[in-house]
Amino acid sequence: MKFINLLKKELSELINKQMLISLVFVLSVFLIMGNVMQSATNEIVNDAKNPQINLCNMDASDITKEMLEYFNSNGSKVNFVAADENDLAAPFKNQKKLKSYVVIPKGFGETLENGKKPEILSINKVQSVSTFSGMTGGTEGTISLINGFVALKLAEQQGVSEKELGIIEAPLTVTEHTVVADKSAKISSSSIMTKLLTQNMILPLIVMMLIMLTSQSLIASISNEKIDKTLETLLSAPISRGSIITAKMLAAAIVALLNAGVMMIGFSSYTKGMTSAVSEEVSDSIQSAASSVISSSDAMKQLGLTLGAGDYLLIGLQLFITIMICLAISIILGALVNDSKSAQTMLLPIMMMVMIPWLVTLFADVNSLPTAAKFIIWAIPFTHTFTAMPNLMFGNHVAFWGGLAYQIVFFAIVMFFALKLFKSDKILTISLNLGQKSRFKKSSKNNED
Repeated sequence: MKFINLLKKELSELINKQMLISLVFVLSVFLIMGNVMQSATNEIVNDAKNPQINLCNMDASDITKEMLEYFNSNGSKVNFVAADENDLAAPFKNQKKLKSYVVIPKGFGETLENGKKPEILSINKVQSVSTFSGMTGGTEGTISLINGFVALKLAEQQGVSEKELGIIEAPLTVTEHTVVADKSAKISSSSIMTKLLTQNMILPLIVMMLIMLTSQSLIASISNEKIDKTLETLLSAPISRGSIITAKMLAAAIVALLNAGVMMIGFSSYTKGMTSAVSEEVSDSIQSAASSVISSSDAMKQLGLTLGAGDYLLIGLQLFITIMICLAISIILGALVNDSKSAQTMLLPIMMMVMIPWLVTLFADVNSLPTAAKFIIWAIPFTHTFTAMPNLMFGNHVAFWGGLAYQIVFFAIVMFFALKLFKSDKILTISLNLGQKSRFKKSSKNNED
């Protein structure tokens, strides 16, 4: 009963109005960003599916008229823009939604009749520095259609048929296959990598943010109690010190899992909004292509790259062990704090242990590194958390279970020292002076002289 009351006390300190408000704020931000990303990607996909031809025609030749009929026969809608060579910005003032247009200058048809490459003008309006602003409303689709018409006309002048032109432009038919272990699928490796990157993007970010938040909260809790002298009162209470440290770690773990749930929902909404429209478009284009080509989702299943409920339970178990390692280290670091300023400094070792494996696994395969670097990276316990999902996907079960066993052993060792520190009176006196002791000795020696 005393342990339950102690756990309630720790939870009441960690779960407060400020924390709940911050969780709601974080979730709201991700939901809003997900909707924004979905809207932006929908606009990009719609532009790709239904390119708007904004055209300013200054050439009255028969070839230009033929080109416009060619556009209409292909189902392309042409929006005519009135512009002057001396004032190319005027159309944007008259049509507020206009983002770009193409100018067919005088002499376009005559140049094409002479068998030469005609010139066109691409006019684009820049009104934002956002990433997606330059991906919508461009002239690429219009230029591609004009290129296709011009290539066809030039080919006709040279006596080349449309079928022959198609063979010249694309002389090879490439069918891509991707192999994973002993399985293969008829799909490009880039499609599989895009799918894998999308799926594996959430867990590393959650792990990194979770470790940071958990460490900071527990280090602050221990250090504040030590600085305020309330830790002495708590340790003198009629309850074992093992129960005290267990209550602190369990309370912090519950809060960490709560944060993880909120972040996972938020990140899932964000990534879904960012990729849903593109995924639907890719799926539609695949279905309309040759029937022998399969979608990326079916290819993932065929290659054995999908995870089941048991796999996600194993990932959750490893994430829990990771949190416990983080908490055990945080207790030791929190006990070394002298004042509130040094509490932030104590977070640096954990940050380094998280950032190094995260960056390495993000850009390289750990097994491909030099032997010395590979052992150093594998010695960091958080590395095995970042590689858990890829190991299960690619069937590297030995690496996964080996990493999990190493984490359990690492946690047992760190927890042993944390318990030993907490059960002794050193928890009240230990500190990391960072040179203060030597300066004090030097000052004392000067006074004696």
